[in-house]
Amino acid sequence: MRPAVPFIRAALAILAASFLLAPLRVDAAPQIGLHSPNFKVVSTSGQIITQENYRGHLLIIDFFATWCLPCRQSIPHLVEMNRKYGKQGLHILGLSVDEDGERAVRAFTEEFRVDYPLGLAGDAATADFGVRSVPVMYVIDKKGNIAEIYRGYSSDKARALETLIKRLLAEK
Repeated sequence: MRPAVPFIRAALAILAASFLLAPLRVDAAPQIGLHSPNFKVVSTSGQIITQENYRGHLLIIDFFATWCLPCRQSIPHLVEMNRKYGKQGLHILGLSVDEDGERAVRAFTEEFRVDYPLGLAGDAATADFGVRSVPVMYVIDKKGNIAEIYRGYSSDKARALETLIKRLLAEK
């Protein structure tokens, strides 16, 4: 039985080395301070929307689902932010991860009186932004960099979002 001990040690050493030398998985989600991923989505009205549409503007990209309770709580707040700060340069883009498609999103738009563009996120956008749960909001500054990421929704996050919007709109 003793000859097996060196073999087991060698096998464990090789296994440990393979974990250390294997490339580490890099999280696909963009990070605060870095440039936002480019995106191309189709709105529920049929318009193609890209990041270029928002160059030089403050943008909130809200990944949501119509069945998600925290999303349903955050949408009225985003509608209010759009009303208060839209004329000052704030833009909001809602991207649904719903599998039910446009019909569900259109009904949701009417129910919540959403007054900003909505579209279907699609696999490319959710992968590029590393969306794993909803709601998640990416605040993209006028230079195209991610200023903040809000995961989930609460009244504290709503207040923090409004404070950030005011600060970023005041920047030149």
